[in-house]
Amino acid sequence: MSSRGDCRDNAPAESFFATLKKELVHHEVDETRTEARASLFEYIEVFYTSYGHW
Repeated sequence: MSSRGDCRDNAPAESFFATLKKELVHHEVDETRTEARASLFEYIEVFYTSYGHW
């Protein structure tokens, strides 16, 4: 980690959320919050971690 206030500290989180929006959020419409949570869980646990995005 770099020093306090360095903008590069948020780079991994910003990269993850940008990928999430591109690959999941803009391609799917969920009717309920429960459906949205299930989609998000499946994306993170099944797709994102399995295919080496980290």
